[in-house]
Amino acid sequence: MNHKYDTIVLGLGAVGAATTYQLSRRGSSVLGIDQFSPPHNQGSSHGNSRITRSAIGEGASNTPYNDLVKRSNEIWREIEYETGKPLLSQVGLLIISSNEDVPHNHVENFFDNTVQAAKKYDIAHEILDPNLIRERFPVFKIKDNEFGYYESNAGYLNADECVSTQIELSKKHKADILVNEEVIDIESIGDEVRVTTTTGVYFAGNIVICAGSWITKLLDSKFKKYFEVTRQVLYWFDIEQNYDMFAPDKFPTWIWEPMSSDKPLYGFPAIDGPEGGFKLSAEQVDIETSVDDIDRVVTEMETQEMFNKYVSPFFSGVSNHCVKAITCLYTSTRDAQFVVDYVDSDEKLIFASACSGHGFKHSAGIGDALAEIAMTGSSTIDLSAFRLKK
Repeated sequence: MNHKYDTIVLGLGAVGAATTYQLSRRGSSVLGIDQFSPPHNQGSSHGNSRITRSAIGEGASNTPYNDLVKRSNEIWREIEYETGKPLLSQVGLLIISSNEDVPHNHVENFFDNTVQAAKKYDIAHEILDPNLIRERFPVFKIKDNEFGYYESNAGYLNADECVSTQIELSKKHKADILVNEEVIDIESIGDEVRVTTTTGVYFAGNIVICAGSWITKLLDSKFKKYFEVTRQVLYWFDIEQNYDMFAPDKFPTWIWEPMSSDKPLYGFPAIDGPEGGFKLSAEQVDIETSVDDIDRVVTEMETQEMFNKYVSPFFSGVSNHCVKAITCLYTSTRDAQFVVDYVDSDEKLIFASACSGHGFKHSAGIGDALAEIAMTGSSTIDLSAFRLKK
């Protein structure tokens, strides 16, 4: 293994794996480092499903979300063609909301913003009234004053496969990969960067920090005020009856802003078969935690509260038996946008965090842009709207 590289990438989750892959395929000398062995379950990128959609309701007029997800989808398909690995499943997406006071998904006016983005970027979609939703997807307990946005080409990504496949392709393109190795220190010295880990010292022309919830541990403490880390719990409840109604060929990924709830909900078709359960979550953004303090144990009380408050009132055919429950971490900004910037204006130190709970779908495109920035100083898709808002 070398000890001098063009670029070192710290963190090999969704964005880090994508950045390492894109650098290596362009012929750059790159080292990727992760303190665990990805894909792993300690961060934000694990599991077999992450929602992807083309009309992005979180985006302001100057943000490149729609361009990023378009580029990401192109990359997923390119990787699928090269490797034969299934990454992107276009089972459709249903977003449910109403004109009442609802808990918003990441940003206010999420539903209307999504529709506007679909129209602006000519993304195929339908607006469904409650009767049409009941007809197509009868397991949703829809109220008469709710309505839906349906995007047929949206769906879900196989998160673990996306991460692991890009790491393997990076190795194929001669990247060096270090796992189970913790970074102790980062120092910008002259025209290079020195990275010290638990087992070695490495140098590069620049680094890209894609550390997710560990970002505030790797950067100076003054950056902590810009990010908040929250514990999310994902549940799989047993399908009591009519599994075929939840199967991927009949049931979409979905996001729901229910007026009778204090939290937005989201979930997936039953992609693990009749015994695998129905995956869903209610976003928790109120209680902060950290990578050191997060409670990884999901209690029986939490599980029953989830079923009673967020499953039983909204779905038919789902039992209160929880097949499994796992935790993950969100790293978010106050406005739920991304951050991609230089550390203290030092162009040798690039960092990409936070992704604010909606980043996986964009990760391949962000990695593509970060590789361009690391190699040339600019990117085809302009990421300047994501600079840290101080």
